[in-house]
Amino acid sequence: MNKKSLHYLRMHTNMESVINELSPHFNGEGNTTSNDDKMPYDLFVETVEQAPIAISITDKKSNILYANNAFSMVTGYQTSDILGQKESILSDKSTPREVYYDLWHTISSKKVWHGTLCNRHKSGHRYLADLTIAPMLNDQGNITHYIGMHRDITKAYESEKKVINHKLLIESVINSSPMAMVVIDDQDRVILDNHMYKALISDLDKGEPATYFLQLLRDVMADSWQVIQSKQQGFDNHEFKIEGKGNRKSRWYSCAGNWFIENEVNADAFFDNASKQYLILTISDTTKQRRQMQELHLQTLKTIMSEDERVRSLRETLLGAMHQIQMPMNQIKAAEQIFRHKRDNQYDGLLQNLLQIQQSGQEAITMMQKCIPEIIQTAVIPVNLNQIIHDVLLLCDVRILEIGIDVYWQPLFTLPPLLGSENRLRILFKQLIDNSIDALIRNSKSAEHRIKITTDADIDLIYVYIEDTGPGIPFEKRTKVFEPFYTTRPMGSNQAGMGLVIAKEIVNQHHGLIEIDPTYDQGCRFKISFPRHKNTAGRLA
Repeated sequence: MNKKSLHYLRMHTNMESVINELSPHFNGEGNTTSNDDKMPYDLFVETVEQAPIAISITDKKSNILYANNAFSMVTGYQTSDILGQKESILSDKSTPREVYYDLWHTISSKKVWHGTLCNRHKSGHRYLADLTIAPMLNDQGNITHYIGMHRDITKAYESEKKVINHKLLIESVINSSPMAMVVIDDQDRVILDNHMYKALISDLDKGEPATYFLQLLRDVMADSWQVIQSKQQGFDNHEFKIEGKGNRKSRWYSCAGNWFIENEVNADAFFDNASKQYLILTISDTTKQRRQMQELHLQTLKTIMSEDERVRSLRETLLGAMHQIQMPMNQIKAAEQIFRHKRDNQYDGLLQNLLQIQQSGQEAITMMQKCIPEIIQTAVIPVNLNQIIHDVLLLCDVRILEIGIDVYWQPLFTLPPLLGSENRLRILFKQLIDNSIDALIRNSKSAEHRIKITTDADIDLIYVYIEDTGPGIPFEKRTKVFEPFYTTRPMGSNQAGMGLVIAKEIVNQHHGLIEIDPTYDQGCRFKISFPRHKNTAGRLA
């Protein structure tokens, strides 16, 4: 102890008794006793004086008997100001009373108390004191003094609170996000997530959503995953369609991610400056946007197909009508030739009528020819027939659901592309699927309403099979259904019987073949085949 502190102790206490109690290893003014293992008293005093933590010693009534240099630096009170004062002089009075109660109850029970108090510096500002108080006992086990050690932890507390506040702020921002967000470590473990992510766990029914989407991303990105991860480049707009279970509809999710590095905080990394990589993965439910885009796409397709179908139907109708008119005209022409060869004047009036009929018929045919609309040429491009049929099924979705038709869609996953017109091919399959739906409507007695669509391919051809459980087409009528105005529908039907005519024309334009499978006896099955790698012209009429 310094001389001033030592002098105060000698003046106001039974110094010899206190010294003996406080330091049983010392004797008198610092001389060592005869025992060789006793520590020099001066060394003990200098150790306490130079200790970098505030140390004070009080009597049983909390009067300060000693304070070291660090105590003065922490509290602002010099030794001359503090000796003889009670420890309560340091209190800011803002510490709850129950804390002091616990403190005194603990040390009075001869136990060590450790806690935090709000103290006031001599200059007036508050600071937080991390305090440890221990009772000092004599040989009889009675409390004679208290020793207190404390340090200013205000800055550490503020830093810790800032970290906590920042963490809460980050969590609040993440939780308020309309997207599912999750932080994943390099072992694919979820470190932090938000409320939207937790909702995915039950909505998807795929286990841990992060694990599920990470696998999808790695499968899609393949080798590039490791590259962008090592460069911390991030990724976005990777969209996945998740099929729903039971009555749940399919949903779409878009994934984006960014990697970041965080320094390790454990003791093992103190000297190594080790770090760890994390991935922030965001998962957005894009189902609503997808459905809106799909509705817009279908509406556009309906508009395009409707106009094309209207033009083609009008064209086929006029051509069919011209064909129907031309047949009796040919007969009339033959009759005219017969009457001319007879050279009998009694047939002059009839011959004149026949000539007038021919003239009127020819004028009608000429007028119809002028009314035939031209079909706009369309570009020939590589077409995915699976996508075309998928679009058509969406266009027919309402009718299929109204009638309660079970659709079995079995596409070949690796179906090669076909060179052709997207819109014409949509019209082709729309006509064929509509034909199957109409057949099932007529076959109301059937217990099963089913349409099955299959795509396949071999080295030369691409195949599409469309079958239904309708009444079927009798063998003798299977060639006639592709003729204009021929229909197997009941009399009085509004259908003109041009659907299969248009279908056959489009197949022919794509150098394909359409036929009715003679071996299928459970309804009707159309088999359409197209050549692979066909060098067609650049446009289709």
